[in-house]
Amino acid sequence: MDQARPTESSVEEQPTLREKAYESFTRHLLARDVRPGQFVSQRRLVELTGLTLGAIRELVPRLEAEGLIKTVPQRGLQIAHIDLNLIREAFQLRLFLEKEAVALFTRSASDQAVARLLKEHREIVQAIQGGNDSRELELHAQAVDWGMHDAFIDALGNTIISNVYRVNSIKMRLIRQERFRIDGRVGPVMNEHLKVLEAIERRSVEEAVAALVAHINHARDRAIRL
Repeated sequence: MDQARPTESSVEEQPTLREKAYESFTRHLLARDVRPGQFVSQRRLVELTGLTLGAIRELVPRLEAEGLIKTVPQRGLQIAHIDLNLIREAFQLRLFLEKEAVALFTRSASDQAVARLLKEHREIVQAIQGGNDSRELELHAQAVDWGMHDAFIDALGNTIISNVYRVNSIKMRLIRQERFRIDGRVGPVMNEHLKVLEAIERRSVEEAVAALVAHINHARDRAIRL
């Protein structure tokens, strides 16, 4: 008797299940349901994500390849540990990618896209000057922060780079959570962004790249110092 062949729907379901497992894990990781350096079992990941053990077993090699977890003999799975080496490497990769990205964005972004980013940042700065120091503003500023950097990378239109940047962004967010947050630094960060965006508005590639490099280096130095 011939073995039953998988239907099209079952073939399509597997990648979807793997993606659900990945998205669930990274969501819990960034929500700090599991912490950098923590050891977890596959069973714990099943409990955390609500997915099957099979899906978790398929997920582990991808997480290991991306450096988000590692297998420690006789200890189990360890969530990526935030140390100075990871900080230096993550920021170095970010610099390599974003320098090229902001240069292209400066040349090619529409006036409307630049104006939108400037408006978002100026409104936050004005709110701070008006005495708004709420948690809601900080959360909004963080989203605007990530949105600007993502816009630069998206301008490259390169799926390979976008995927590499996405994984590095997860590590960057873990670094921020462990080492520093935007809390209390909304004004300085927004002003650093404005220097980049105003250079882009002038279509000055050299000034935009220099302002971006200074901004990223300031963040790296704070992370290392802390």
